[in-house]
Amino acid sequence: MIQPVTMPKWGLSMERGRITGWFVQEGDEVKAGDDLADIDTDKINGTLESPGDGVLRRVVAAAGEEVPVGGTIALIAESATPDNELDEAARRAREEIDSGTTEQPEGPVTGFVEVDGRKLAYATMGTEGDDIVLVHGYGGDKNSWLFVQEPLAKTHVVHALDLPGHGESTKDVGDGSLDTLADAVLGFLDARGIAKAHLVGHSLGGAVVTKAAAKAPEKIEKLTLIAPAGFGTPINAAYLRGFARATTRRELKPHLTALFADPALVTRQLADDLLKYKRHDGVGKVLTILLDTLLDGDEQAIDAAHLLSTVDVPSKTVWGRQDAVLPPGPADVHVDDAGHLVHLEAPGAVITAITG
Repeated sequence: MIQPVTMPKWGLSMERGRITGWFVQEGDEVKAGDDLADIDTDKINGTLESPGDGVLRRVVAAAGEEVPVGGTIALIAESATPDNELDEAARRAREEIDSGTTEQPEGPVTGFVEVDGRKLAYATMGTEGDDIVLVHGYGGDKNSWLFVQEPLAKTHVVHALDLPGHGESTKDVGDGSLDTLADAVLGFLDARGIAKAHLVGHSLGGAVVTKAAAKAPEKIEKLTLIAPAGFGTPINAAYLRGFARATTRRELKPHLTALFADPALVTRQLADDLLKYKRHDGVGKVLTILLDTLLDGDEQAIDAAHLLSTVDVPSKTVWGRQDAVLPPGPADVHVDDAGHLVHLEAPGAVITAITG
């Protein structure tokens, strides 16, 4: 068997990706999940992992090359696979890249549901397996899961949700309480006919899904909490307030470096996308209301740890060791060389935690 390594579709808007570097060479043995190459997308750099075990027999696209989504950039096969078969497969892959006739993978199915008078946007990938719902943090959106949703969708039905006030959802959070946000998640499950789901929440989203489990444990299969708010009292209040106030790229970019262990991941495009969101009508009010939910002075106002102790639902916590927004607390998985957005810096570790 010859297994193609293809340019992934990370996010709704991605059409091409540039290979910035290969971690492996032809002839190297690889296992599923091993890092193969760094890919520069229109949002952020990501690391492409091996889809299976074998030997990297052919590299079709070199470092520095831009390839359409779906294009075959390398071939993995057993050592016994004949060279002539690999040469022919590599030739066809190269022709498809050069001619632009690569087969585009199916992207997420997007849509809206109405919950308590608010339109909530979502993107769903996958057609088989249990339901997973991904819930972002403060100021984020469903696109923050771009490196996680596609791999998970191979074995699950994965929904990335825009919370009220975020992304494409209605820019209204009501009182901004955990109750209101948790009701939005539970309402999404009802609207989509999902009887039971594995909820994955990042930062504020971690506290939100914990509250959802406390309110309706019968609807929750598992919880995975990624750098969750509400576990301990320390918090980088200056980051949150700075993010809420910033109106220009110059003001915003220094605050965004708190999100990553590697500040080079704070790209111009990332800052511009966040500014575009912040300029929507009603977003300033949303962020201010949610600051009151998150902060009590310069400490956390949420006690999600107590909520979790009342819930009889399997849970797992993941934290980046260099988190500069919410200092790492006790966790089932601590990830080296990752900051607050651990699911962007180390998606493989997060995927393993979710599926393990």
